[in-house]
Amino acid sequence: MATVTPALPGGRRSPSRRRLQEWLDGYLFAAPFIVGFLLFIAYPMLYSVYLAFMDWDLLSPPRFTGLKNIVRLFEDPKARLSLYNSAYYTVFAVPFQLLISFSLALALTQKLRFRDFYRAGFYLPIIVPLVASAVVWQRVFHPEFGILNEVLGWVGIPPQAWLFRPELAKPAFIFMSFWMIGRQMVIFIAGLGNIPESLLEAANLDGAGTFRRLWHVTIPLMTPLIFYNMVIAIINSFQTFIPAMIMTQGGPENATLFAVLYIYRQGFVNFNMGYASALAWEFFIIVVGFTIAQFYLSRRWVYYEG
Repeated sequence: MATVTPALPGGRRSPSRRRLQEWLDGYLFAAPFIVGFLLFIAYPMLYSVYLAFMDWDLLSPPRFTGLKNIVRLFEDPKARLSLYNSAYYTVFAVPFQLLISFSLALALTQKLRFRDFYRAGFYLPIIVPLVASAVVWQRVFHPEFGILNEVLGWVGIPPQAWLFRPELAKPAFIFMSFWMIGRQMVIFIAGLGNIPESLLEAANLDGAGTFRRLWHVTIPLMTPLIFYNMVIAIINSFQTFIPAMIMTQGGPENATLFAVLYIYRQGFVNFNMGYASALAWEFFIIVVGFTIAQFYLSRRWVYYEG
């Protein structure tokens, strides 16, 4: 005999037993992620909101201080300097990363000998731990024994104290960031492989040269991937922490004191967990706001087929 599903008020019928079982199975499969998200992301974030209005040194009980931490972050010159350093690094590093990775992807989609070997070589730095990379680059920038000064010496440029002079420290970090463009390059290569040959051939028949095909066909079709790589690169650049922590400790003269490093110092070096939480939320709001602005502006230059 068929089971009749009872009707709910308003004419709606209650879910069938099979549908309830599917829901239960779905929630069980998603449970590890849901539990992990609640324990390790949602709860810490909510607790940091609570701490932003507290004075807590990890040893004594939290003490309510009202808006003291909020006011302090607007008056703290080091907080402003750390945001400036992060913004400077992002503004100069991300465009060069996108330009270099896109150029490499264009080159490595051509019919080259040992092409797969080159692709693997440019991608390999991604799988190297950041700590190991930072130690290696510390040696690369060494003023006396670094390979960078050795190479510059071949063209007559005197050795530079890259990580010991404030005006050179941030450019050195920007240069180091090019080491990690393999992920962007792989995404661009995948996108270039999906461009229809018929469009390029049609442009060729219309007399378009290599540069015009690139400008009027390839780049417009690649704008969704350029936008994706740009958003991810900007977020990652704002979160720069490990290289500055290992290579310079924020120096010289706070030239590499990035925002995340300053939050870490306030929380786990100075034990100002309340102020660190306020700084973290200020930084979070800035990054989220910047990302929303990018999505809004993307309507003007990102092309989606269909």
